[in-house]
Amino acid sequence: METTRQHILITGGTGKTGRRIVQRLQASGHPLRVGSRSAAPPFDWHDPDTWPAALTGVTAVYVAYYPDVAIPGAVDTVQSFVESAVASGVERLVLLSGRGEEEAQRAEQVVKDAGLDWTILRCSWFAQNFDENFLVDAVRAGEIALPAGEVKEPFIDVEDIADVAYAALTEDGHAGRLYELTGPRLLSFADAVDEIAQATGREIRYLQVTPGQYLESLAEQGVPDDFAWLLNYLFGTVLDGRNAHLADGVEQALGRGPRDFRDYALATASSCAWAG
Repeated sequence: METTRQHILITGGTGKTGRRIVQRLQASGHPLRVGSRSAAPPFDWHDPDTWPAALTGVTAVYVAYYPDVAIPGAVDTVQSFVESAVASGVERLVLLSGRGEEEAQRAEQVVKDAGLDWTILRCSWFAQNFDENFLVDAVRAGEIALPAGEVKEPFIDVEDIADVAYAALTEDGHAGRLYELTGPRLLSFADAVDEIAQATGREIRYLQVTPGQYLESLAEQGVPDDFAWLLNYLFGTVLDGRNAHLADGVEQALGRGPRDFRDYALATASSCAWAG
């Protein structure tokens, strides 16, 4: 059953998950506010002065901290934002979180302790990192060099995350739930690259490099320090096997299974997102 339609704030409203949630809310006629620096009113995670206006009249918030709730200082910022949300009369929080990230779990606790209805979306590695983020140029170039070994990851399609977030923001029955969201299959990064190569009909090579070589490459590409730190953390810490198992959060939330990585790769190849 849907709740009364009131304003929903989507932080990170132009990002991978946020823009998809915005599309779903717009299609169903839900009043919403896109949380981004270019919106009116603007929203900036690093400028608390923008928060009150963005939260005015809002009853539910999708909390997607950029670039990730695992980075140093993120929990304190989320804590301050949640306090502002409570003071503004927000009733429901839906947090985008990450699997196996200790800092992210601290942010989860902040949301749980706020005294509001809450839902946690604890997600595995996004499939869309291969076409909407730092890996897209490598796919187009035909070689992906990463410090990831044979550890397997249950890549999650961002469309599934958006579907679960939309349900949690607009329907009853999701309060107090922690949904661990994964895809239906475990794949190494080499496996994922092979799936993409098959979908595109091109030769795409996976090259394993050392963490030091990867950091050097990121610096040469001009990747911001905080994002480089995050990538190094994810590859060096989180991809140690702790997440090499499947979870049924998508089915719990939506009553259906998650999308497969192969379907993602075929659809993305058809969209020409990887065309050189």
